[in-house]
Amino acid sequence: MENPFAANPQTTALQDLNMGPAISIESVSHFFGSGENRKQILFDINLSFDPGELVIITGPSGSGKSTLISLIGALRTVQKGNLTVLGKQLNRLNSSELVRYRQDIGFIFQMHNLFESLTATENVKMALQLKRYSKSEKNSMAQKILTRLGLGERLHYKPESLSGGQRQRVAVARALVNRPKVVLADEPTAALDKESGNVVVEMLKDLCKTENAVVVLITHDNRILDYADRIINIVDGQIVSNNLVEEQIELIKFLKKCKAFSNLSANELTMVARQLKKERFNAGDTVIRQGDLGERYYMIRSGKVDVKIDDGNEWKKVATLGQGDAFGEASLLTGEPCTATVYANVVSFFYSLDKKSFQEAITKSPTLEEELKNIYFQRQR
Repeated sequence: MENPFAANPQTTALQDLNMGPAISIESVSHFFGSGENRKQILFDINLSFDPGELVIITGPSGSGKSTLISLIGALRTVQKGNLTVLGKQLNRLNSSELVRYRQDIGFIFQMHNLFESLTATENVKMALQLKRYSKSEKNSMAQKILTRLGLGERLHYKPESLSGGQRQRVAVARALVNRPKVVLADEPTAALDKESGNVVVEMLKDLCKTENAVVVLITHDNRILDYADRIINIVDGQIVSNNLVEEQIELIKFLKKCKAFSNLSANELTMVARQLKKERFNAGDTVIRQGDLGERYYMIRSGKVDVKIDDGNEWKKVATLGQGDAFGEASLLTGEPCTATVYANVVSFFYSLDKKSFQEAITKSPTLEEELKNIYFQRQR
């Protein structure tokens, strides 16, 4: 089947732009409401997206995901920080410049917002109205992309005669027909079956490859995670993880080798991996101090640590831990102060979970809680 994203001589200056990150987000915060009702939605977001990347954003409802992509798409005004897309700093554009900017962004939202009086082909052609194509070219481009999305027999149907999934595919076609350099998608596959969903994401991936576009996609659909180059997890308006997919796979493999996580399902391991933070400690640095309340659970990625206890008379080294070993669960499980001090023996790298993420992980996985308790009680013997 002919690729609707094949190179076209009528490229724009915007499409030719390929210098540095496609999207740069610097210290962006956002608020809703005013006065006593003012509520912060995003907290000091710092991200960049490179041309050719397909990035998936995950996180619970209300975490700020949709707000973030609406800022990238200039559907909301940047209140604090800087947001630059394709070389344009959005908070410096006037109203007419913002209108032109939005016309070069591909938007795919859960509410497809089709024109009820227009056919599928006519709806898609609406995205081409301001482009320098002939009438026949616009018609051909619209029909090619609809056909690829499995709507070849529905080209002249109006939305009322289409199913919810078919309407969503028309909206996808409308967003992609211009071969935009930036696509912002909010749950684009939620209303689609597996086959249709795969077609949509494959088209997005093709766009990244053939047009060097960047696709930022919000989803809870685990079926399409394999298509991502990077997965970002946002919770309560803050980035809790930002991992390349290959790196996340390595994290999951690492967790699987850890005793506490060895019996977890793939979904449970993925959930934990998204919460992990990477940390470095130099030789001699204190990681956990005896008598303090525990704040993090640590797994040793590389290096070694010494575990020492002050019995009131002297410090005694009771253990040396290395790659794959973990510590810090005792205080988090019991709520009591840490019973030992842990020092980095050499330069060491850790994966860690903060207290909140640790509690969420064991709440959602009774298997993990049981394993951690077993490890804890074994250490007390």
